[in-house]
Amino acid sequence: MQGLEYFSFSDLWSPFFMIFMLLVATLYAFVVGPWRGWFGGEAVPIGRQAVFYFAILLLYLVHGGPLSLLGHLMFTFHMSDMAISYIAVPPMLLYGIPGWLWRWAFDRKFWRPLRFLANPLFGLFAFNLLFSFYHMPDIHDWIMVRYFIHGSFYVLLLAAALLNWWHVLCPVPEWSRLTSLRKLGYIFANGLLLTPACVLIIFAGEPLFAVYNDPQVWAKAMGYCVSGDPGRLLEKFQGPAFFNLMTGREDQQLGGIIMKLLQEFINIWALYAVFMQWFRKERAQEEDPALDRSASGRLNNV
Repeated sequence: MQGLEYFSFSDLWSPFFMIFMLLVATLYAFVVGPWRGWFGGEAVPIGRQAVFYFAILLLYLVHGGPLSLLGHLMFTFHMSDMAISYIAVPPMLLYGIPGWLWRWAFDRKFWRPLRFLANPLFGLFAFNLLFSFYHMPDIHDWIMVRYFIHGSFYVLLLAAALLNWWHVLCPVPEWSRLTSLRKLGYIFANGLLLTPACVLIIFAGEPLFAVYNDPQVWAKAMGYCVSGDPGRLLEKFQGPAFFNLMTGREDQQLGGIIMKLLQEFINIWALYAVFMQWFRKERAQEEDPALDRSASGRLNNV
């Protein structure tokens, strides 16, 4: 991709966001390390810690690193960033953060009025509706050129994505509300609910998003990730077409396809993981009937 050499180090790497993410990673290292006794937690395996750090790295790259800038130049990269941020990263964060830390943070009385947020239907629809709403062309263009709303909406999307994945990979067993078979249906429904937005993007007969096709709107949106007056970009590049070897429609189609393919790949992994968990549990109950009676008793008490 041509043109990246025209951007400064701070444009490409967002040093302030880098420092913030390093502070998050450092805080996590202390909480799961020398401070874990304060939270009553046990040691977290190195593998789970590595997954958390990798998730933090990915979040930095797509929201503060070069992928963030690329996501403002091409719709293909924008949708790749969306898939990484809100479909790949949330399960990694849930896996990397130990159950005892979730209990410490949310097992408190003042959270009780917000218990409806833990309903699986809320988690299922909140993320998919927010994501689809964001990718309505007029809404997307409006948010992209309002920097505070842009950043706030991305935080909201991440919270909704964590709630969405919580019911598939719940790190606190006693808080899980879905059986393994219901989790399979939940994952399948997730794929269906995101399909209309992807279909609209892929099969549209013309470019839908002014941010990637109108030079004036693009320059204003670029103010989110470049320093100085973004209007000067028009003097150098005349618009986003300078960076893109594809037409606006082709770029849009490829972005929608990448989003859907990445979602389906991760959903297939989740279906496999949940199915194998269910299968191993069934085998264990066959080999030890006492486990089956114990599990039935726990379900009756829920």
